[in-house]
Amino acid sequence: MFRITALPTDEVRAYQAGQPDAYGNAPERAVSDGGGNPCRHCLRYIPEGEEMLILAHRPFSETHPYAETGPIFLCARPCARYEEDGEMPEALINSPDYLIKGYGRDDRIVYGTGAVTPTDEIGVAVARIFARDDVAYIHVRSSRNNCYQARIDRE
Repeated sequence: MFRITALPTDEVRAYQAGQPDAYGNAPERAVSDGGGNPCRHCLRYIPEGEEMLILAHRPFSETHPYAETGPIFLCARPCARYEEDGEMPEALINSPDYLIKGYGRDDRIVYGTGAVTPTDEIGVAVARIFARDDVAYIHVRSSRNNCYQARIDRE
């Protein structure tokens, strides 16, 4: 079993209050066009016409060669953190596929785990990756733009 882990609420609230992003810039404000803007906190698509934040995010505590940084979207207004068990969130079911890859306890990519995976096969791929003892967690990323979507942890 596994758990989809959204960005922590305290981190998101700081961005919503204007805290600088991974590059030291204030989050940009924009209006969602209703398509392709998944919030990394509620893991839902930001509705058309709603204000959103665009910012650089690094889902690692330290910088190193494998600490990828990239753009993410967040709801500009406070939203509830995704905490559901057993169901894939809206933000991870609307694309035909995603890039998934395992990371070790040292936050480095575990080679041989990365693969563009059809959405309906993510559960099987996660089980296969977590069968390896050297994998601590998995990232789900956009298969087309490599944007960070969510983290997958062992249950």
